[in-house]
Amino acid sequence: MLRFKKSKKFKVLTLLLFTLLFLTGCVSSTSTAPNIAERVLNQENPVLRWGVKADTKLFGYYNIGEGEIEGFDVDIAKALTDVMTDGQGEVELIEVTSKTRIPLLLNGNIDGIIATMTISPERAEVVDFTDVYFDAGQSLLVPNDSHLNGLGDLTADDTVIAIKGSTSAQNIRDLAPQVTVIELENYSEGFVALQSGQGDALTTDNAILLGMISENNNYRLAGENFTEEPYGIAISPDQKEFLDQVNEALDTIQENGVYDEIYDKWFGEVLGGIE
Repeated sequence: MLRFKKSKKFKVLTLLLFTLLFLTGCVSSTSTAPNIAERVLNQENPVLRWGVKADTKLFGYYNIGEGEIEGFDVDIAKALTDVMTDGQGEVELIEVTSKTRIPLLLNGNIDGIIATMTISPERAEVVDFTDVYFDAGQSLLVPNDSHLNGLGDLTADDTVIAIKGSTSAQNIRDLAPQVTVIELENYSEGFVALQSGQGDALTTDNAILLGMISENNNYRLAGENFTEEPYGIAISPDQKEFLDQVNEALDTIQENGVYDEIYDKWFGEVLGGIE
């Protein structure tokens, strides 16, 4: 009886050890993220998946007539892909919002974020950023007849509309703590809310606001920019090689004139060209 019990325990322990080793192997194999840089280099026609906005005029906006997303960020994504794949790659555009873009990146649903994303210390703890690809600054969008002509005019009676998950929402709270801040899901909702009188101003980066003005001249910017908001392309922290590839491609399109062509295409009239 004693020998039988000992043998049974040994078998149970052996089975548990085998199960543990098997599960450990499964976790190890699934937790290793696919190497995007190797995919770019080794596949004949690699597909790069870029997260872009679809509600941001001039940067990433869904053109109903064409049935596709277009804008500055979209063209940058295409140019970078062309350089990194020697013209053999394809671009897959995936719509993101300020709230969903980082989770989608970290979950591996997209390879990179090119979506008016401001480089900030807080975000840099979660994702890696490329070099700056667009210099922006936060401002206020107001109706032409508004009493607001700058950040200093905001009072406790004013309501400012911002976008969830954006640095602009926190900035306005820090710089004008006396105002009421309403956070909405995206820029389209924010602009509609401003039009309907739910707020006195809409705040985000000046370039995005200028995109709204380009379609509705009943609105203006209230004064100068009150922050610096450099945009970077976000890459998952476990994709260092891919980050280097993107930075090298960014350098290339800035040196060969492609970047300037894309910039002038989208901002030549509204921003007066590259400063």
